Amino acid sequence: MDIKIRAAVPAEYEELGEITARVYLGDGLLAYGEDDPYLSRLRDVAGRAAVCEILVAVAHDGRLIGGVAFAPPGSAFCDIARADEAEFRMLAVAREGRGQGAGEALVRACVERARAIEGVRRLVLSTSDDMAGAHRIYDRLGFERTPARDWQPFPGLTLLTYGLEL
Repeated sequence: MDIKIRAAVPAEYEELGEITARVYLGDGLLAYGEDDPYLSRLRDVAGRAAVCEILVAVAHDGRLIGGVAFAPPGSAFCDIARADEAEFRMLAVAREGRGQGAGEALVRACVERARAIEGVRRLVLSTSDDMAGAHRIYDRLGFERTPARDWQPFPGLTLLTYGLEL
């Protein structure tokens, strides 16, 4: 599948929010399913776009098949990034786009953006233990686990962290 990565446009925010929500729900990543309070944050692409860059993966036929939020240092959307680190969050690829390289292309685009920012020495991310497909992408691209930085956004959910030296 020929995939293009580009900046999202506001007209795509709602669709990307639904893709992201469906991915997290479909993969069983939300503890409370449809009642999970995080679901509204997953759908709020406009809110993310106000503080970071939203990238989308578009199939050759123009279908939106995934997206990611890239947060430069100092962005209000960073969870774990330090002053000399960029971060990406909410990587999501729709089922019909999986296995075609969309996830890897989105992560590579984040790496390129991080490398282009003066003073950024590392790209970081948080992930859940259940996101095995994403972990394979991170491993393949040279990210390393950083267990000393693992954290809990709330009791009962430990997020694993990875970093890539740039």
